Amino acid sequence: AFQNIGTKLVVTMVEENSSTPGIAVIIGTVAAGVILNVTIRKVTGFKRDAKGSSFQSTVSGSVSILSNKDSVLKRDGVKASIEGYENLYEGARESVGSCSKDESIKAREREYKTMVNSFYDLVTDFYEWGWGQSFHFAPRFVGETFLESIKRAEYFLALKMGIGPDSKVLDVGCGVGGPMRNIQLFTGADITGVTINEYQVKVGNTYCAQKDIADKCRLMQGDFQNITKLVEKESFDAAYQIEATCHSPDRVVTFSGIADCLKKGGVFVGYEWVVLPEKGYDANNADHVRIKEGIEVGNSLPTLATPQEIVKALEDSGFEVLEAYDANRNVHSEQQVPWYATLKGSYSLQGFRMTHLGRCCTHALVTTLETLRIAPNGTTKVSSLLNATALDLVEGGEKELFTPSFFYLARKK
Repeated sequence: AFQNIGTKLVVTMVEENSSTPGIAVIIGTVAAGVILNVTIRKVTGFKRDAKGSSFQSTVSGSVSILSNKDSVLKRDGVKASIEGYENLYEGARESVGSCSKDESIKAREREYKTMVNSFYDLVTDFYEWGWGQSFHFAPRFVGETFLESIKRAEYFLALKMGIGPDSKVLDVGCGVGGPMRNIQLFTGADITGVTINEYQVKVGNTYCAQKDIADKCRLMQGDFQNITKLVEKESFDAAYQIEATCHSPDRVVTFSGIADCLKKGGVFVGYEWVVLPEKGYDANNADHVRIKEGIEVGNSLPTLATPQEIVKALEDSGFEVLEAYDANRNVHSEQQVPWYATLKGSYSLQGFRMTHLGRCCTHALVTTLETLRIAPNGTTKVSSLLNATALDLVEGGEKELFTPSFFYLARKK
């Protein structure tokens, strides 16, 4: 009965997003199998695998998300969590400019701990399913796979830090620790990661143990706004962050804490999310503001900064900025694949889920599973949030109004 109801629901929803009824019928039929698969997987359970992928394919991955008993977010907590999160972005995508008002930004700055933690409770598994264990973008050359570009971006930071087996390194805002494990295996360094999210700590330390590097890599829960309460001052040779401090309500506080944790002369490198006035972003252009706010609401950001503001925050925090530039400055060169290309997807077994049609299918499936009470109430809203922000990121990238990869190399004075 579930299969028949599910098929009809998915066909109806996909037909609303597709001009080809035949595709909707095929997808609806597949959905019936997926729903049955969900039921089976929820009974047999879900196992994490750091050496492969916990969320390997489009179908089995989506099923794994719903059968994951590791999550700290209880089944009846998804709806309340997503609604509380959305309240902090009231008016987003409905009234352009509302999220850029001082009172709106200040509200998110005050509530950033709850906001960011709730966000990652909701989206961590979706991120890992769609992206892998490294939650970031990267410049990508023609002929290079997506995963190769991700690792190259991480190895680039390792080389800029000049770290090796005797180095003690701090990862600020480490997620589930994908970059940390890659950099550790590349350099042999001892790395401590900090994330505000309890679930990510649990997942990341499980992966470190599975890779037999738990003695060299560990995640700890804490707020990077108060990082000196978590780790000893002047105890690290280097630090890095990858698209993490964009969540900070006050970067001078964040960067100053990182400086305090570094030994004198220690280096801090990172990739930062910024808007690009020098490429044409105009805060007085309503369309540009719409894109900016869409990126903010879909990624739990108080507000996006400019490159100049990032450099000034580093300097005001006790760093000498040695290098600072957009690593995606040649994004539309014939030699590069745009950083946002993966969000547009491709019609292949791996890439289909990231195409517009693929996202419509996934959203329809999630809606069906929620309607049948297989997925937690509120899951559809999470799916909608991520789908909408994917479109904003692509548009921001295509118009070069935004980059997720403003690189800097700074040295503690």
